[in-house]
Amino acid sequence: MIAKIHSIIPFGFNARLVEVEGDMNRGLPAFNIVGMANKTINEAKERVRSAVVNSGFSFPDKKVTINLAPADLQKDGAYLDLPIALSVMLLSGQIIGPDVEKRIFVGELSLDGKIRPVKGIINIVEAAKKAGFRTIYVPLANLDQASLVSGITIYGIESLQNLYLALKEQATLRTNSEHSFAISKKSTSADGPFLDHILGQKLAKRAIEIAIAGHHNLLISGPPGAGKTLLAKTAANLLPDLTTEEMIDITKIYSIAGLSSDNVITERPFRSPHHSASAISVIGGLSGPGEISLAHKGVLFLDEIPEFPRSVLEALRQPLEDRTISISRAGQKTTYPADFILIATMNPCPCGFLDDPTHECKCTQQQILNYNKKISGPLLDRIDMSITVEKVDNQSLRSPIQNKCSEHAVVKNTITEAISRQQSRYGRNGVYNGSLSSFQVSKLMKLEPEAERLLAAASEKLNLSARSYFKTIKVAQTIADLDKSGTIQAKHLAEALTYRRKWS
Repeated sequence: MIAKIHSIIPFGFNARLVEVEGDMNRGLPAFNIVGMANKTINEAKERVRSAVVNSGFSFPDKKVTINLAPADLQKDGAYLDLPIALSVMLLSGQIIGPDVEKRIFVGELSLDGKIRPVKGIINIVEAAKKAGFRTIYVPLANLDQASLVSGITIYGIESLQNLYLALKEQATLRTNSEHSFAISKKSTSADGPFLDHILGQKLAKRAIEIAIAGHHNLLISGPPGAGKTLLAKTAANLLPDLTTEEMIDITKIYSIAGLSSDNVITERPFRSPHHSASAISVIGGLSGPGEISLAHKGVLFLDEIPEFPRSVLEALRQPLEDRTISISRAGQKTTYPADFILIATMNPCPCGFLDDPTHECKCTQQQILNYNKKISGPLLDRIDMSITVEKVDNQSLRSPIQNKCSEHAVVKNTITEAISRQQSRYGRNGVYNGSLSSFQVSKLMKLEPEAERLLAAASEKLNLSARSYFKTIKVAQTIADLDKSGTIQAKHLAEALTYRRKWS
């Protein structure tokens, strides 16, 4: 007799169907698992044996072989513990075929038979639905996240014994149809910081307003203590609340990464990896998403960007352009979403005090040149806006901070209206001025004749690359959207040009 249980495992940002086949023969007692199983799955033999016995069932005293098909797919994680256990129970006659037919089973087993949550449950449920299955059994702790997927019946299970009784119609399980939970949308800016907390820095405030409204990448340069980090955190708080679709996407990523198995992510991410982070932790790999994907639909903040390894910075070029990251390793390939706003900071020189009237800069011209060269030209070309901030004098820091946060509320409302104009112009959500291709810019953005002449003159004088040329138009379009203008005027383009820094 061959037992067959269906299951699904995550594979990158997607998931793959796995058939857990079981066979039992006479011979010396043995329990073998084959089919490209890694160490975690091989260790499932002991977990499954203990879970079956400790749940009050018998483990067959024969030679049991479990095959995980397809054999050429690398299997990882404890997702298949439960289907392996069910396969053993089916072989030994403790359950019958109709109990498990046309159903998906996923879950990690503890030694006492309890079902533990797994990563990437939304991907698993979506794959089950796409494959035509109408019923899936998942760990109870995963039911919140799994219930974000509609159109499929999802049962939450607590233990192997609990599942057995339910399959025999002697117990009931909680399902997504009965299980209701409220997604409490917490405003991203609920805890601050707010624009009202930033004293001075009028130009910087304007720049982050434009950057957030059009999803433009921003580089902030200035001496230590000028408030660069505070500006970045405030910019993140100006983002509009997440839509339901965005919440599902972000929750999927965090679930795959193992950062959330029982919650729905309701706030926009703000990720700030340290400059000592490795390339794989920032970019991601086949084993899971990196910081750029964890920042999806939010902000990736790179503090002191020249201090990051060159390999990490250069790896950002493709996701900044494509809003996704494709990773290939030994014949396997996966793609994660990476639609983030990059906000980076840097000092004007290694010591940070170049042109500071209160501190003497001790850097040589060569040291300053080498410091600036740590960021390559192609990467700088992908940064839409660049500003320089100065330190606020100490006397101004003693000014009282307004508690009403009226400036922040007004700017956030203006940003929301500008985003609404973009959605109306492009016909769908999630598309912003900053994410358009050059072809889309030429087709969808209208420049007035005076703006056209100004752009032509500036392009020649500043020697703008093709990418910089189109990025200037995109920033100008965002300024026009904030100004409630139907076309890009010369004044919008002139302001956009002030954010194009000329690098020596």
